[in-house]
Amino acid sequence: MPDRAASFERLLHEAGARLAAVGAPDPQRDARWLLREAAGLSAAALGAALKDPAPEAVAARFEAMLRRRCAREPVSHILGWRDFYSRRFRIDGRALDPRPESESVVEAALEALPSDRPVAVLDLGVGSGCLLLSVLAERPLAQGLGVDVSEAALALAAQNALMLEQSAAPPLRARLELRRGDWLEGVEGAFDAILCNPPYIALDDWARLAPEPRLFEPKAALTPGPDGLAVYRRLAPRVAAHLAPAGAAFFETGFDQADQVALVFTGAGLAAEVIADLGGAPRVVKARRVGNAAG
Repeated sequence: MPDRAASFERLLHEAGARLAAVGAPDPQRDARWLLREAAGLSAAALGAALKDPAPEAVAARFEAMLRRRCAREPVSHILGWRDFYSRRFRIDGRALDPRPESESVVEAALEALPSDRPVAVLDLGVGSGCLLLSVLAERPLAQGLGVDVSEAALALAAQNALMLEQSAAPPLRARLELRRGDWLEGVEGAFDAILCNPPYIALDDWARLAPEPRLFEPKAALTPGPDGLAVYRRLAPRVAAHLAPAGAAFFETGFDQADQVALVFTGAGLAAEVIADLGGAPRVVKARRVGNAAG
């Protein structure tokens, strides 16, 4: 007689061992996410079904996903989405995979932006759109411009705007413009908030990254080349010209770069403040015109 189908529990155990063998950082968590997706089950439902035999079709879908993860493809790419700032975004290899620490940029911008009047928001290197779309969703009177050199990233941001369309009022797409461009080149006007998560990993450090970002995310979104501060240095002298009188720019930084980035902006004549992420690490540099450093 044929062997009884493997239980969900056995699939999880074996998958965790395979993922651990290839160096996945959190093999059990990854296995659970993938099995939930393959089975279409919530966390609670999977927990209740652990002793049950997994249907053949579920086991086959899980195996296909598991093989991709064993090749160190990010879980978010396999699932096709990531939750960011309480919303779900489509994620794939066209743009940077948003990290939880990037939510600090959204938090800092929302703290500075009023909710009772129209505001203009610029996102430089918009990528998946997670920063700009999160701010627009939280500020119904805001208008946003997202700029990216990558047409593929812009297409992904447009897809995410469409996904969030039903949950935002007024509709997001009516308040959003996506434009191909090289940072501030061709950008006109002044903005109440400028958002930016630039590439900030030096090339030597990029070569030592884990396989997930190094093999599956756009290299240009991670490293600007030998100098990890190159983009900050390029943008700092030009930011003030695009800030509204009380506006501010919010730049994400590497975990050990915030003080250096702040010095880049103060050297360009701006007031700079370092803001910590939820874990207490310095993560965001807020830059304003010197006469408007308060608030």
